[in-house]
Amino acid sequence: MAELLDKPHLMEKVKKELTDVVGVNNIVEESHISKLHYLDAVVKETFRLHPPLPLLVPRCPSQSCTIGGYAIPKGSRVFLNMWSIYMDPQVWENPLEFQPDRFLNDTGNFDYMRNSFQYLPFGSGRRICPGLPLAERMVMYLLATLIHSFEWILPEGEKIDLLEKFGIVMRKSKPLYAIPYQRLPYLNLYE
Repeated sequence: MAELLDKPHLMEKVKKELTDVVGVNNIVEESHISKLHYLDAVVKETFRLHPPLPLLVPRCPSQSCTIGGYAIPKGSRVFLNMWSIYMDPQVWENPLEFQPDRFLNDTGNFDYMRNSFQYLPFGSGRRICPGLPLAERMVMYLLATLIHSFEWILPEGEKIDLLEKFGIVMRKSKPLYAIPYQRLPYLNLYE
């Protein structure tokens, strides 16, 4: 939400898609979610630029191996630094910029279940996040509902702060405050 409020032209693209798919006389329903391709790209780009877990759950190889020229002894604790991969200009063009369009022409490489090692917001393999199916649907549904139902305005004099606080999980260093205003034409849609 913060990235979209900071970039109104992208917020307008999401609202246009929601209007086209859902309509202004309806509320978002689960059946709409699979048709919201631009919103899906926004969510994927958000997970890339602001990964909730910058370091994936540690791995411990059962046998010694060599990866990328590095010897990894058996029993070592290995952390996969996804934040570093997501910010690597050799992997991502303009990695520090919020560009949802990079996920629009996806040929399946960036779904959450693939073994594309450049994009693993929920991990992979046997240790993939067990909450992935719920998280994927709920994030899309919640964001679609909030954007479709309301116009969001920052409090007067407020600016978006996109700085993050690093820890086991990454979060915004300052909470986002935004004021919702009715967007849909009929009050009964809010009941």
